Amino acid sequence: MGYTDPSSSRDLLGNRTLFFIFICAFAVVTLLQQILYGRNYLKRYFEFYEGPLEYNSTKCLELRQDIIEVKVLSMVKQTELFDRWKSLQMCKWEMNVTEANLFKSTLSRCCNAPAFLFTTQKNTPLGTKLKYEVDTSGIFHINQEIFKMFPKDMPYHRSQFKKCAVVGNGGILKNSRCGREIDSADFVFRCNLPPISEKYFTDVGVKTDVVTVNPSIITERFHKLEKWRKPFYDVLQVYENASVLLPAFYNTRNTDVSIRVKYVLDDFESQQAVYYFHPQYLINVSHYWLGQGVRAKRISTGLILVTAALELCEEVHLFGFWAFPMNPSGIFITHHYYDNVKPRPGFHAMPSEIFNFLHMHSKGILRVHTGTCSCC
Repeated sequence: MGYTDPSSSRDLLGNRTLFFIFICAFAVVTLLQQILYGRNYLKRYFEFYEGPLEYNSTKCLELRQDIIEVKVLSMVKQTELFDRWKSLQMCKWEMNVTEANLFKSTLSRCCNAPAFLFTTQKNTPLGTKLKYEVDTSGIFHINQEIFKMFPKDMPYHRSQFKKCAVVGNGGILKNSRCGREIDSADFVFRCNLPPISEKYFTDVGVKTDVVTVNPSIITERFHKLEKWRKPFYDVLQVYENASVLLPAFYNTRNTDVSIRVKYVLDDFESQQAVYYFHPQYLINVSHYWLGQGVRAKRISTGLILVTAALELCEEVHLFGFWAFPMNPSGIFITHHYYDNVKPRPGFHAMPSEIFNFLHMHSKGILRVHTGTCSCC
């Protein structure tokens, strides 16, 4: 009969006990971290399931302040910013009329979209030597032929529209089901000929009142309209009677191809209007946002449209604006809702632009939509 050392059994039992205690301690520490993660974690958890909180509730005032107190994007980690933004989603959004009007007054003084968003016969008389936005040494002489292309005056006036939607092209729109809410707006801005076919309309809608066209798209996809005129015309028909807006006077390269758009639509007897950004408006908008911390070679078309919408509309809603590789829940998303082509590095300052939008949302100036919609 073999001999068994009783001390070895005790050692084994002791090791198992220590291992069990270690596992329990680890579980307790992990649970405490989850409970303590973020301020009032449990309270927020239960409030979430009570339904949206009132805009002026104490909790919502605190949550908005959590974002407003972040003065520059580098103050917090991206995950912390996401957490604060997610927490704020439990609050109803309301426009703060005082804050919104104050912001609009600032834009009126610096930029004045109702007078200078488009190049018109009123703000750019016949014979004007128009300076380009970027090629400041370049001058474009407004002759009779070009002058006739301009509208007599701005077609829109201050706060003309009750509710506007500015639709960016971010991947945050994919599976958002925001199409009906976008289409319910009184006026809809879209950027750079985005696809709105049946494949996408549930998320992005179809209504379009103004669509911008980057001349580089015309150059690359439609060969400067030297031959591909009908395909370009067909693409624009997707937006029905939407006005077409181009930066013809951004630099000298943009002018000819932008003017060609007007000729193409006239040749096909299209009812779509063609407008050109006024270069001084673009300069003024860029200077304004530079003062707000948006430092880039060029601000995005989306930011320009948002700036204009704040003067032309009473209430502004943003869709598809998000500049991070993950959504607020930490899930990776594509750059655009229709592809994953990345922008040219260092050209725009999209994170800074979105950061400003989150601040404006928190102040009640505009509303940023980053989740799923439940309209209408």
